[in-house]
Amino acid sequence: MKEPLISIIVPVYNVEKYLPKCLDSLVNQTYQNIEIICVNDESPDNSLEILNRYADKDKRIKIISQKNKGLSGARNTGMKYCCGEYIMFLDSDDWIDLNTCETAVYAIENYSPDLVLWSYAREYSDRTKEKFIFDFESRYFNETESKEKIFRRCIGLIDEELSHPEHMDSIVTAWGKLYRTSIIKNISFIDTKIIGTEDALFNIYALRNIKSAYYINECKSHYRKDNANSLTSSYKSSLYEQWQKLYDFIEVFLKDNRLSDRYVEAFHNRVALGLFGLGLNELSSDKSTVNKLKEVKRIINEPRYRKAYRSLSLKYFPPQWKIFYGCAKYNFAFGIYFLLCYIRKYINR
Repeated sequence: MKEPLISIIVPVYNVEKYLPKCLDSLVNQTYQNIEIICVNDESPDNSLEILNRYADKDKRIKIISQKNKGLSGARNTGMKYCCGEYIMFLDSDDWIDLNTCETAVYAIENYSPDLVLWSYAREYSDRTKEKFIFDFESRYFNETESKEKIFRRCIGLIDEELSHPEHMDSIVTAWGKLYRTSIIKNISFIDTKIIGTEDALFNIYALRNIKSAYYINECKSHYRKDNANSLTSSYKSSLYEQWQKLYDFIEVFLKDNRLSDRYVEAFHNRVALGLFGLGLNELSSDKSTVNKLKEVKRIINEPRYRKAYRSLSLKYFPPQWKIFYGCAKYNFAFGIYFLLCYIRKYINR
């Protein structure tokens, strides 16, 4: 069997401190048949110089420079230049294990899936925390299983999955996956500035017609959590409005594709669980405590959230989550705020 070419897209912006580790993890892959598409998104630091230095030594690196378009725009540009049968995304402050491509290609050669995905490790300055997408060993998914275990879960959690609500978005990242190019070639990322987070919607669009997948139960990707310039590390004043736009897109998608009530339930659960992220984001602002509390109260009284809470089953939730969403169901904003303050002390966002 001919070795498939893997295109790896790396958006680059203001990452001179982290870029060498990212590139080292790519040029030293044990699987050699790769192309590395680095999109310089008008980076203001020395990232382009670093790219040029690596490209001089490794001809598999292609550098595309463009006016700043953000992460989504850089990924979209990268896809236009890909020649591979499979595509992988990697953020330029992250890295992957040196045998990641080799392990993924082994799955391709044996199962020919549309998607290969794997778990990841969150890398803090002083520790590593592994995050496993599934609680079972590596395995192949047929079409029915792929739709239920991967595509539907990108929309939202249901039933027993709610026993681990913190896993809601562990599967939706664009990185940590190897896509068959044909299933994503007509899909674009929508700008983060519009929908707040681009990966979930991209995967919902891309995986609608997935036929098969293979899961690798190893933490091959390393997601950096100590980058102060990361899109996920600061208060976002427009996050509420952006997520409403994201939910609008998903609702239209569900309707246009005539998806079943199971998918609608998953979507409503996504909306309900989104309160947690919105609340933590609000606590990161420099508003007064009174104004933060007012904003939490406003959110939980919005019709979209009220509808989501009414249909949210607390049966499978851990005790602390039952209390949290019990407060939401009964419009107890102070209880939600208190729990958020407590949680924020003991978790790393």
